[in-house]
This record gives sequence, C-alpha cells and structure tokens, in this order.
Amino acid sequence: MCGIVGYVGAQDAAPILLEGLGRLEYRGYDSAGLAVAGRGGLKIRKVSGRVADLAADLPARFKGAPGIGHTRWATHGEPSVENAHPHTDTSGRIAVVHNGIIENADELRAKLGADGVEFTSQTDTETVAHLIAAAFAAGAQDLEQAVRQALRQVVGAYGLAVLDAENPDRIVVARNGSPVLLGVGEKEMFVASDVAALVGYTRQVVYLDDGELATLTAGGYRTFTIDDRSTAKSPSTIDWDVVGAEIGDHAHYLVKEIEEQPRTVERTLRGRLDERFQTAHLGGLNLSIREAREFRRVKILGCGSAAYAGELGAQLIEDLARMPATAESASEFRYRNPVVEPDTLYVAVSQSGETVDTLAAVQELQRKGGRVIGVVNVVGSTIARQCDGGIYIHAGPEMSVAATKSFTSTVVAFALLALHLGRIRDLSPTEGRRIIAGLAALPGQIAEIVEQEKRTGWIAETAAELAQRHSVLFIGRRRGCPVAREGAQKFKEVSYVHAEAYASAELKHGPLALVNPELPTVAVVPDDDLLDKNTSTLAEIRARRGPVVAVAHRELPTDLADRTIVIPRNEPELDSILLSVPLQLLAYHAAVALERDVDRPRNLAKSVTVE
Repeated sequence: MCGIVGYVGAQDAAPILLEGLGRLEYRGYDSAGLAVAGRGGLKIRKVSGRVADLAADLPARFKGAPGIGHTRWATHGEPSVENAHPHTDTSGRIAVVHNGIIENADELRAKLGADGVEFTSQTDTETVAHLIAAAFAAGAQDLEQAVRQALRQVVGAYGLAVLDAENPDRIVVARNGSPVLLGVGEKEMFVASDVAALVGYTRQVVYLDDGELATLTAGGYRTFTIDDRSTAKSPSTIDWDVVGAEIGDHAHYLVKEIEEQPRTVERTLRGRLDERFQTAHLGGLNLSIREAREFRRVKILGCGSAAYAGELGAQLIEDLARMPATAESASEFRYRNPVVEPDTLYVAVSQSGETVDTLAAVQELQRKGGRVIGVVNVVGSTIARQCDGGIYIHAGPEMSVAATKSFTSTVVAFALLALHLGRIRDLSPTEGRRIIAGLAALPGQIAEIVEQEKRTGWIAETAAELAQRHSVLFIGRRRGCPVAREGAQKFKEVSYVHAEAYASAELKHGPLALVNPELPTVAVVPDDDLLDKNTSTLAEIRARRGPVVAVAHRELPTDLADRTIVIPRNEPELDSILLSVPLQLLAYHAAVALERDVDRPRNLAKSVTVE
C-alpha cells in the first residue's frame, strides 16, 4: 500500500498523476513512482522519498497517456527505488501498481524463478507483473484476459492498476480487499484508491466491490468479474470539494482540521436534531422503532482513534439509552471466536470506511447473523456499503494522518445515536431537550477553545515544555479515560514522545511507581461528581513531586496542578468532546516544537488497508 492514481484520456498523464498522488500524501508513504505509455513504450520514474522529489526528478519530456502512479508504504522490502512502484515484467511491457499484500508471494516467486524469471525487487507486487506477462506468453488474447488469468493464481488482498505498452489505450484495475474506485470524466477516466485523489477532476465515481475488475478507456469503462461476467455499476456523486482538501493559509493540515471542528460538528448535527420530539433523526440506520427496541445491548468496534470514540460512544449509550454497551478493538475482535447474539446491535467505526481489520470484523459478524451499522466519514466506502445501515459523520476530507475532526464528529454521531435509542426507551422529553441543547452549543464552545489558544498561546507554551520530556502520562476517570487514551495517542503519533494513558483509579495499582519529577502527567479533570476523586489522584502525584497539566472546567489550585487549561462546560455526557480539543492542540504544538512531519508521522498511514 498506500496510494494509487491512474488516468486515461487526451491529456498528458504525469501532471494529473502527480496532483492526485499529492492529495494522497496524508495516507503516509515512503516512496513514489509513475509509469506512462509513450510512443516508445512505457516510461517509468521512481524515487525513495516524497511526491515533490518525484516531480523534481521527472525529465522534461516525460509525456504520454494513459498512466498510473503510486505512493508506497513499505510492507515487503525496505523503502528504496528498487522496491517502489510501479513494478514491471522482465521485458518492461507490463507495469503494475498495487495496494495490499499477496499472501502466496513466496510460492509465486519460487515458481516464476524456476521458469527463469529474475526479480529486481523484494516486493510481492512484482510477482503480479510477471504473472501477467506469463499469461500473454501462454496465449492470452488481451490485457483483460491476461490480468484475470494472473489473478486466479494470487491469494491475498489487492487493489491494483495495470498498464500494457502494447495496449496503450487502456488501464485494467482489480479489487480484492483493498479499495479501488473509478472516476468518470468527459472523454477521460480516472482510477484511485481514495476519493481525495479525484476531487479536482470529477464527482462521478464508481466503487468496485471485492472480486471485481474494470477496464478504463477514454470513452468509458466496463466492470466485470474474474470469470468475465459483466457487472453493471453506475456512478454515484461524491459531496467532497477540492477546497476542503486544500491547506489554505495554515501551516499544517492538522491545525487546519482542528480549527474546522466547529463547522464539521455543525455538519454532523445538521438536520438531525428534532426539537419537537426531543430526539434525533437517523434515517440511515434502516431500523424501525420496533427493531431498535428489540436490541438489548450494543457492541462497538473500531481501531485507533475510532476505538476510543467507540469507548465514549458506549458510555453515551449506557448513560442515555440505559442499554449495556461495550467497545472493543476490531483488530482483536476479528481474531477470536465471538459470541454473536441476535439481540445485540453491532456498530463499526471507521473514518475512511476502508480499515481492513474493521471490515473483516463486519464480515465475520454478518456471516454469523449479526446486525451491523456503520459510523463512517467517507460516503460510498466499503464499510459503509457493507453495513446494514449507519450514520455518515460528514466531517469532510481529513488530510492529516492524525484524526481530529473525524474523532469529534464520530463522538457527536454516537451522542445522536444514544439520544435516538434513549428516546424510544425511557429517556424523558426533558432529558432529551437537555442533550439537544448541549449538542447545539458544541460548535460555539469548540470555537471558543480554539480562539482562546490563538489569543494566549498557553497550550503551545505547555506543549513545548512537555516535548522536552522522555515520556508523558495521561490520566482520566470514567468519560475522561477514553479522552486521555485519545490524547496519548495523538501525542505519541505526531511528536514521537512516548505517551501512555491510564484510568486514574488504576494509578495506585502500578503506574504510580513511575511518577517522579521528570514524568509529567496530563490529567483530564471535568467538574463532575467525580471531581473529589480526581483531585485526590492529583494530590497523590504532587506528593511525589510529579508535574501536572490539567484540562478542567475551572482553574485548579497550584498545589494540584502546575498549569490548568480551562475549557467551557457542557452537559456532563458531552463534556468529553470539548475535553478532547485541548489535547489535540497539545499534540500538534509539541510536534511543531520538535519540528516533526506533523501531517505525515513516520511509519503510519491514514487508511490502514493491510494487516
């Protein structure tokens, strides 16, 4: 993996491919490359580095179309020019870009090697190029047939695009477990692994399903299966725009997306608050009131920030709907033999809608008869289409690898779901009205936090101090615990400073041994019924001379905290959303102070589509 772009049409492909790859940089990668069909055959350029390095390395006469491009996140073989995509067969006729993992690559390499094939890379992808060339040598009549014959020998996940120097009017693409979508233009076609690559060119897209292939020419597209059965796929319209994917006058996408949260939360709420009946409209759930009332419990599955949002969602559902609710890592859930109950509502959470661990969990649940809804950002994504219904969070394109606006909008979506389930059970109209008022106040309160930091710079100053430490401890109680976990996740992934989160009540069961003057603690301290418990924990830390930074609703005494970041108060059930925002800013400013690659943290990818 990580990013695929392709173009076929009358224009030179290279500028279009470079722009598309640039829009996919947020996914994380270590090398990049292009292949275009020119008059003398395929032209290929690859670099170990950034898309900007690739653009600078292109010759002036690197012209031609169609073309394919790729940004690679290393899975097989170290980051290098040799291992960068596109990969070719021995003759240089076939070029392939690929996301995913070919699980039987070693077996294929041995078989091809026995037939005299010499490999030039360590990658699994190169085997596909040689398999296609072998299919032609065995009598395949066209590129579609050669690709189909090759893929019959492949075991694993792939999203791939293939270019053939002897069929320079087309690109053949295929999908199995890794996203591929087609962009429909005017006498031109596009292909990408992510809609973000296409927003500047078309809003008409076709999503391939697992087991599907497509042939793209300037005049259109044909979709079919590996057995060459035609599949009728119609385009759908994407609602993202190119402006939402631009950095504007911000230093980084991460801070841009933090500052966008008042607007993105408004979009998540728009049209969903019913003040007449004090409930939430969620028609996309595809659940009647009777069906919703029959569920006895809720199970939420996600990875990374989506998992922490799920933990907050579970608490919201228990608080408002009085239904037992739990959250679990989808990456762990998929590898055990879960008990799937018909009276449990399962919720899959994914910003991209392509997270492979979460998708696998959804498919396992559905095989066992479970009812699964999704909470997803990307319309038309695989998980969104796989689920029985769901909630789109409408956060718009999130370009930084670290999730911020998608996290807050996901928690807001869970608040809407909890309100909806609560009102069809025992939540009173008065309580429903209280939650609606709290939700409506969120955008303004988030804006207040952001503007306060712009005026004072207190969080940036605190972050610069924390960035000099070797490790930071994050703690929180009840609703504050997932907030602390998400805060630690953000801090470690963008600053590379070790950060660990614990439930505050667990501190005395082991982690307290780590507390000393060199280990700062970031404490989530809402002004709720557990305030006394939280201040008692801070007193334990201070007694051991541990530095404390608190995120709270009021200024804490200096004997409890060296510094307090004060935020507005909302309803207790919704305060976790506001408490998360300063921790996002803390991580961002720590990364800036350390001069990190803020939007593209090392070793990470935005949409994790391989195991």
